[in-house]
Amino acid sequence: MTLTRYNATAATLSKNRTGGDWCPISGMCVTCVEGCIGMCEIGKSAYRGHEVIYPQPFGIITTASQKAYPIDLSHFSIMGTVVGAFGIEADSDKAIFPNVDLETRLGHDRGIKLRLPLVIPGLGSTNVAKQNWEGLAIGSALTGTILTIGENVCGMDADSKIEKGKIVHSPDLERRVKLYREWQRDGYGAIVVQENVEEGRLGVLEYAIERLGINAVELKWGQGAKDIGGEVKIKSLEKAQLLKRRGYIVLPDPFDPATIDDFRKGVFTEFERHSRVGMVTKEGFLETVAKLRRAGARYVSLKTGAYRPADLARAVKFSSMANIDYITVDAAGAGTGMSPWRMMNEWGVPGIELWSLLHKYCSRLAAKGEYVPDIVIAGGFVLEDQIFKGLALGAPYVKAIGMARAPLAAVMVGKTIGESINSGQLPVYLQRFGKTREAIFVTAEGLRREYGKDYERIPTSAIGLYTYYERLAQGLRQLMAGSRKFALGFLDRGDIVALTHEAAEVSGIPHVMEADMEEAERILA
Repeated sequence: MTLTRYNATAATLSKNRTGGDWCPISGMCVTCVEGCIGMCEIGKSAYRGHEVIYPQPFGIITTASQKAYPIDLSHFSIMGTVVGAFGIEADSDKAIFPNVDLETRLGHDRGIKLRLPLVIPGLGSTNVAKQNWEGLAIGSALTGTILTIGENVCGMDADSKIEKGKIVHSPDLERRVKLYREWQRDGYGAIVVQENVEEGRLGVLEYAIERLGINAVELKWGQGAKDIGGEVKIKSLEKAQLLKRRGYIVLPDPFDPATIDDFRKGVFTEFERHSRVGMVTKEGFLETVAKLRRAGARYVSLKTGAYRPADLARAVKFSSMANIDYITVDAAGAGTGMSPWRMMNEWGVPGIELWSLLHKYCSRLAAKGEYVPDIVIAGGFVLEDQIFKGLALGAPYVKAIGMARAPLAAVMVGKTIGESINSGQLPVYLQRFGKTREAIFVTAEGLRREYGKDYERIPTSAIGLYTYYERLAQGLRQLMAGSRKFALGFLDRGDIVALTHEAAEVSGIPHVMEADMEEAERILA
């Protein structure tokens, strides 16, 4: 089994001098020679120090772990059958894959309704999220799915107005909310606002509820990419000083005269802005949820990460006690922003293990008759087979799948294609489909018919996300039809099998050679 390759990766723009000849324990070149300019992480760290902790180049990339965990979703296989149908009449003319119903709901009182079981769990103050927000917001709204505005947007907004320590106006947050709402259709989907420690102090969620009319908010304990607060790079001294005044941790100190002098000399070119880690208590959590509901929040959710099993138990139990609408549980290895590279690879509970524990904890509460919130799981999901397996693995508690890097990739590709069309410099790879967006994007003509003159206002970045989701929807319908499950509520853990005994032991999903054993014996008898 290959685990993380240490000391050389495209994420930190580093490589080994000896290429494929490297030590498997340390990752160093098998021969480290005097005179090397230092292309590996050790070498770069010798002259750039802490800068090499983070993936590069920040602001135009997303990153995720390269670690090959002992078990992943590929260690499970989807089961099909030749008999029956669930959620539709067992008739070959009716039980066809286009008739699979992918709608789902999250939360109480019939909940937030979604056309597809997909959630973008949180894209916040990073440059890559801000620069691609138009595509994310409009694309998510058109598909009737949830988009979460991640942490630190208000705090990072240089034009935010703060009075008596509280946010009273944030143009960036208002823009993000407005973009989604303008294109939201028939009440499907939702724009959710998230907060962390600093934003809790600034009163961001109360501002979003009272001033912007937001009815779905999220508390953030963490994410699967790191066990510290969020961080970004700042290229402006003035912006770094502003954020320091707003209460963020900014390194190095932007008010230190020596730091100012070094920055102006070009000794370093970027400041780091860090968020604080939260200090969770049962009483504090329950009171915060109650306060948000008093402020007018209709739906309250929790985002947690790949922390130790006891913390997952806290998330499930405290959320049950607080009647949280849904919990998003993000597994180790995923990420979109600037998480420390080694931390992203070597910290936290991996997906199969984390989601299996989650299922066990939810089942424990359900067996006692206690409330179990709806669940969203996240952590490297990309295509429809993984979505199917995630929903089946977590059934009946998992109602949707969280993805961030993949939707953002679709948005960035859509934007790039649009820019290429406008500049008349389409690559040959795209010209084979045509030279207009209607020829290149397979869903564009349908959007044109549906939206009429408003179609011209839909950016290609949003069409990219819409088209990607359309592929996921059709692929998922095909897989579900093969399993004879014609609505999401019928998916269960019996729809997948484990391909290794280790995967079976960890997940509780039967090994392929043990699945259906009793039924097979009855048939043969």
